[in-house]
Amino acid sequence: MGVPFDDELEQLRAENEALKVEVQRLRQAQSSSLPEPRSQNDLETPSTHSWDGLGHGLSRDDIARYSRQIILPSFGAQAQGKLCRGSVLIVGAGGLGSPAALYLAAAGVGRIGLVDKDTVELSNIHRQIIHREGTVGQHKCDSAAQSIAGLNSRVQVELHRDGLTPENAVGIVTRYDVVVDASDNAPTRYLISDACCVARKPLVSGAAIGLEGQLTVYCAGDDSPCYRCLFPEAPLPQSCSRCSDAGVLGVVPGIIGTLQALETIKLISGVGQPLSRKLLLQDAWAGRFQSVKLRARSAGCVACGDAPSITAETLADYDYAAFTGQAPNDGPPRPLRLLNPEQRITVQQLRDRLSSEQGSSTASTDPSAPPLVIDVRPPEQFAICHLPGAEHMPWARFARFEQRLLDLAAGDRPIVVMCRRGNDSQRATARMLELGMQSVVDVVGGVEAWARDVDPDFPLY
Repeated sequence: MGVPFDDELEQLRAENEALKVEVQRLRQAQSSSLPEPRSQNDLETPSTHSWDGLGHGLSRDDIARYSRQIILPSFGAQAQGKLCRGSVLIVGAGGLGSPAALYLAAAGVGRIGLVDKDTVELSNIHRQIIHREGTVGQHKCDSAAQSIAGLNSRVQVELHRDGLTPENAVGIVTRYDVVVDASDNAPTRYLISDACCVARKPLVSGAAIGLEGQLTVYCAGDDSPCYRCLFPEAPLPQSCSRCSDAGVLGVVPGIIGTLQALETIKLISGVGQPLSRKLLLQDAWAGRFQSVKLRARSAGCVACGDAPSITAETLADYDYAAFTGQAPNDGPPRPLRLLNPEQRITVQQLRDRLSSEQGSSTASTDPSAPPLVIDVRPPEQFAICHLPGAEHMPWARFARFEQRLLDLAAGDRPIVVMCRRGNDSQRATARMLELGMQSVVDVVGGVEAWARDVDPDFPLY
């Protein structure tokens, strides 16, 4: 019994040693196949790209750039994504268009179209903040594009340097999601509104003059009116003021233009309630805003009604200048022709008369006698600059000076009437002739012509 047991024990010991050898071999093999251990910095970062599939389409840089508005509960990533994919056409790179373009670019609108034909002037800078001293003389589209690129290089900017015309309006407007009317004249306002009706694009319209501004949204729904619904007849040309004539406090268009950017963001992103069928009025001097209800779309409107006569085909031939009685630009008013040529003199002739050595002569029949200059510009313009010795009689209050004029008529001194550009001076001269004054003429071109052709140091404004 002992021998077999000893043999079995010896066999088990041999198998055990063999197993130990195999285990050692396997351990060595496993050790040689393992990768080299890495430091904590070498470890792979788990993928964080799961947000790519959330539908907003924002990159990591987008989220970092726009994070402060993305985290708004009322806005969010989806709204920002729509904004980055959206587009807006801004008609006018001036006082309204400047803040609108800057804020829309900063907010992340993916594509911005700029429409303007003008060049940057020094008088623009106080309110047209997208431009700089260094861009005076440049095309406004180019100047604005530079500022946008410096603010947000991710924004695609498209330039329409030839302006908006009946021939190209629909084709341009159709390419954008929203249109911002930042223009400053009636013909362009009607053209933009008509083109938006044809292209079925919402229109954010703003205006600012003096210390007042207004804002509304047209064509933003089935009952949303267009500009023609509210103003089927064009306003009289004399009722349409321009910044270059009436003046404007720079911050006023800045406020309205910024609000235009806000309405555009709401329309593109689909958040909030657009300012449709409401007109927001700003009184900057009183620090007051008020909202006025507007009537709904007119079924009989020629642009957005049930059977419009203004279509893509007819709009191209529409004469907006004839309809409004105004030119579609921000140039000076058209020169009047109220007087005969002999009742007018040039600034060079005025210079010669003022510097005449025959100053002692007072006979009205002596054309060389130094004249009395009557300046009929508004008080704020007269306070900027005027010719030495000029007597101030503002045309707006001209009737108050009739007794003074009659006293002058009794004298022998010739009278020369001046205004800014030569229009109000013609009106005043015509009135003085009606009062029986004979030796009175007006100055062609007014103080602007004097500054341009006689005295280069005389201020232009």
